Amino acid sequence: MVEVPTITEFYRNKTIFITGGSGFIGKVLVEKLLRSCPDLKTIYLLLREKKGRAPEDRIKTITDLPLFDVLKSKNPDFRNKIKIVVGDVRELDLGLNLQERQTLIDEVNVVFHGAASVRFDDSLTDAVIMNTRGTREVAKLVLEMKNLDVFVHISTTYCNSDRKVVEERFYPAVAEWEKTIEIAENIDRHTLNVLTEKYIHPQPNTYTFAKSLGEHVVYDMCNGKIPLVVYRPSVVVSTDLEPISGWIDNFNGPVGLMVGCGKGVMRTTYCDPNNIIDYVTADITVKAIIISSWKQATYKDASQRINASFYNGSNNGLKNVTVKTILDMGKEIWNECPFENILWYPHCRITTCYYNYFFQMILYQLIPALFIDGILILMGKRPMLTKIQRKIHAATVALAYFSHNNWTFVNDKVYNLQHELLPADVDSFSYKEKDIHIYTYLFNSVVGGKKYLLKESDDVTKAKKHYLRMWVLAKIVNFLWYLGLFWLVFIKTGIVSLVFDVYNDVILYFTSD
Repeated sequence: MVEVPTITEFYRNKTIFITGGSGFIGKVLVEKLLRSCPDLKTIYLLLREKKGRAPEDRIKTITDLPLFDVLKSKNPDFRNKIKIVVGDVRELDLGLNLQERQTLIDEVNVVFHGAASVRFDDSLTDAVIMNTRGTREVAKLVLEMKNLDVFVHISTTYCNSDRKVVEERFYPAVAEWEKTIEIAENIDRHTLNVLTEKYIHPQPNTYTFAKSLGEHVVYDMCNGKIPLVVYRPSVVVSTDLEPISGWIDNFNGPVGLMVGCGKGVMRTTYCDPNNIIDYVTADITVKAIIISSWKQATYKDASQRINASFYNGSNNGLKNVTVKTILDMGKEIWNECPFENILWYPHCRITTCYYNYFFQMILYQLIPALFIDGILILMGKRPMLTKIQRKIHAATVALAYFSHNNWTFVNDKVYNLQHELLPADVDSFSYKEKDIHIYTYLFNSVVGGKKYLLKESDDVTKAKKHYLRMWVLAKIVNFLWYLGLFWLVFIKTGIVSLVFDVYNDVILYFTSD
């Protein structure tokens, strides 16, 4: 009887092909594989060509991050196992030359397809070419591979957002993916832009629509032929424990909200305060992806091995937290660990009324941004705040559907993956989700945002002094604002005099004979 290998044993001498390796999840995946499966043979990363940049330089750029510091201390020569394959998911045949394509076909054992455009406002053409047709091109390559053990397609829980309860299974398509690719390739953008909302219904945007079709691409092409995993993470945020706490390279999810509000740039947000942000940490996400690949590839029953598995990498029922709770905790975190050179004392108003949000956004965000940018222009410096406010507003509107709705992403299969680990793998791959304390995690995420996104110092002495000054200034401005409002409404309009006159008349009436 053949024993099931551990994850480390399974990946020994394996050659891995990763698309999206320069993205957030991709970097964490590469680091975890090299650190916890040190005996793997090679990792091929599919990257677009950049003229004047040698492959070694590009590998160094990706790995010269604090994320890889622990790995460097354990294995200084880890870069020797990473190789660049020049190509583009947006191109037919992935833009690979014949020699590199043949190398992948001959050598690769495990494929992780994570390349995708995550923009919610992409045109239908761009979203389909990248997220649907690109997935088809990866699947075509995978089906040619001679020594493939497993193919993992990284999707998203929100690709079935037209359903309030999303189980870990395959769902019917909202459109035919073959026909949709043909439409994206042949119909002009203007016509498609006009028809997009009608065509993608009931999906809320082109991203979820194209990702949904991507699942159907891999299922139709690969199910029953090769071991296939479709892994659907929800909102992936900062690392919790591995390899370091709080590492992140984007402003998505709770981190973006807390950074924007903490810097005083974001003063209002359009969402339901009781909306639960379904976030998952990057390190847990990557662990689950690796475990799912190992489990699918090591099924003893061959028919079970080639029967596609679906997993929802969500936070459902585990460490749920609402937007209001995040901002309430944020106030305590900002007091303890403020950002440098904040523009205003942090405070964010939450509203479910778009018109109220828009009014507050103009008053508290856009007008101050225009004023400060005007000063910068006069000083001969580059304006920036108005552009930032435009991006914040665009992101807020794009996320409105998700920030006003909640879903139940059933995650039993993902949660139970860790219980199927062999004893030798528990320490490296168990989630340790019970050790996550929400406040501590958010605090570390803010510290990570300061350090890795804004490049701020760990020393908060000056930041705290500036934070106190802005608190005093905010109190003074608020006092003057309400004082001026009182003067304008009650004194300037004569309401106070009228009230006193009425009062005197009443007193005179009751005291006169």
